Amino acid sequence: MQFGYTIIYVPDVAASLGFFERAFGFSLRFLHESGEYGELETGATTLAFAHQQLANSHFAGGVLTGHASKQALGVEIALVTPDVAAAHQRAIDCGATPLAAPSQKPWGQTVSYLRCPDGTLVELCTPMG
Repeated sequence: MQFGYTIIYVPDVAASLGFFERAFGFSLRFLHESGEYGELETGATTLAFAHQQLANSHFAGGVLTGHASKQALGVEIALVTPDVAAAHQRAIDCGATPLAAPSQKPWGQTVSYLRCPDGTLVELCTPMG
């Protein structure tokens, strides 16, 4: 078994891809001509976005999406960076909502939390060790 990718269901795939490009510096890998699915260049594990209607077609009753919830969902995307404070501010400047300012944790990491315009919960953190 190998972890292949994470798909986040959103109302506007192109907007979410664009936000992650501007805020976090990822490059677009692929956007389907329908605009309903896209991927970012993120390393060994793919971060993808798909239109919420696609998720709703997979499951009776659909899914709860991040943008539809007043609170952040109980799932996060963790992005590792040596400069959490700068990345945190850049994401805010691009439209993210700050949830927790950068702070040093007892285990030595600097960590912050943001909510993206599409509702995705993002942890920014320094590398472990």
